[in-house]
Amino acid sequence: MKEQIKTYFNRYVEFSDTEIDKIYSKLIPKTFQKKDYILCEGQICKSNYFIINGLVRSFYIDDKGNEKITQFALENWWVTNMESYIKNIPSYLSIQAIEKTTVLIVDKVELERLFKSIPKLERFFRMITENMLIAIQRRSDIYLQMNSKDRYTHLIRHFPSFSQRVPQYMIASYLEITPEYLSELRKK
Repeated sequence: MKEQIKTYFNRYVEFSDTEIDKIYSKLIPKTFQKKDYILCEGQICKSNYFIINGLVRSFYIDDKGNEKITQFALENWWVTNMESYIKNIPSYLSIQAIEKTTVLIVDKVELERLFKSIPKLERFFRMITENMLIAIQRRSDIYLQMNSKDRYTHLIRHFPSFSQRVPQYMIASYLEITPEYLSELRKK
């Protein structure tokens, strides 16, 4: 795990082995089984989660009782509920493991301490957050311009492993189409 963290962090900002050791010492490993909740709606999110292996989804329940998946995250991705984390308010969404998932957890308080002792770590997280924002904007912009078939094609082309790892009804929810229509698209 430590080598995975070192490789990942150094893709963005160069960290010494001592700095990596210090960062790694504050990361808490935890494994979640399939369907376990990492964060439940109504809880205050106090951590960031780095996925070592596995796959998770973020979702909420709409007014009609339907699950609305807002994000998938897999190996070497960070996941959190940013609004709850930053504003210290109850989360409107849940984060759930889709398969057995191991994460490294960094508590908000510990992360703030690390920012003070390793200032370039704050730059690292800024870059990660910027990339996340770009991905969210791109998804929103692209999906607003695409029809259902094109959204599915885009997802499969850019994230081919999802179609093998994620249940079809979850992909349908993420693409905002019915499972039946997704089944038709897959046949074609």
